[in-house]
Amino acid sequence: MTDAAAGPPLVRAFWGATHPGPTLVVTLLSLALGIAAGVEPWRLAVLVVAVFAGQVSVGLSNDAIDGARDAAVGRTDKPIAGGAITPERALAVAVASAVLAVALSLPLGPALVAAHALALASAWAYNAGLKSTPFSIVPFVLSFGLFPSFATLSLSPPALAAWWASLAGAALGAAVHLTNVVRDLDDDRRTGVRGLPHRLGARASVAIAALGIVAGAVAVLVGTDATVTGVVFFAAVTAVAVGVVVLVYVRSPGRAVFQLTMLAALLLAAQLVVS
Repeated sequence: MTDAAAGPPLVRAFWGATHPGPTLVVTLLSLALGIAAGVEPWRLAVLVVAVFAGQVSVGLSNDAIDGARDAAVGRTDKPIAGGAITPERALAVAVASAVLAVALSLPLGPALVAAHALALASAWAYNAGLKSTPFSIVPFVLSFGLFPSFATLSLSPPALAAWWASLAGAALGAAVHLTNVVRDLDDDRRTGVRGLPHRLGARASVAIAALGIVAGAVAVLVGTDATVTGVVFFAAVTAVAVGVVVLVYVRSPGRAVFQLTMLAALLLAAQLVVS
């Protein structure tokens, strides 16, 4: 099937190429942070749709740029590598989605427009080539570090998020990059991708990700009132992250280690929201 076909199958193929899991998680996180920050309903609705459009652009551009590489390693489960969509069509929709994301940010003020545009430019830079350099982690640290400010910059008057929220966001982004890439290390090496996790190795990448998550949790705990809920989330984040560090040096990093690290990351995100 090609993108010459129309109807639901094509829509499903495009959706599958957006990295739907991360797209939905980040979109829902923007909603949760917006509610926690007290963003008024119409502003919150605009923010969430803008973030969703931005995530669609990032996911589509990633698979469009990596289409040939994914096909070379047999990733026919991906719509573009499998031929369901052409890279050119996917890239065109990705560009349109990025423009839409920035346009939707306009009613919320120039500060949010600047922050959203910078985060998207950072993510696109990763897709376009930074992923193959020792600086591959930088776009994740920058974009996720800015992310908590999306909610506070949507307020009237706008403001940057607290330092501890930005630090927790940056730690979350670093953990996502270091851990997510571990699953594709072998395929990436075959196609010439050598980002920071590839140079560090699987064990070191996962251990650093887990310790970074703990650092983010500490920042949130120190920067906020030590409520019972906050302490409980901090304890949960720390326990899971320490378990990951122990596990990764007891056995080879596998699916269980990846899932535990992502659990620690999600707990950090929850701690950030409730704080």
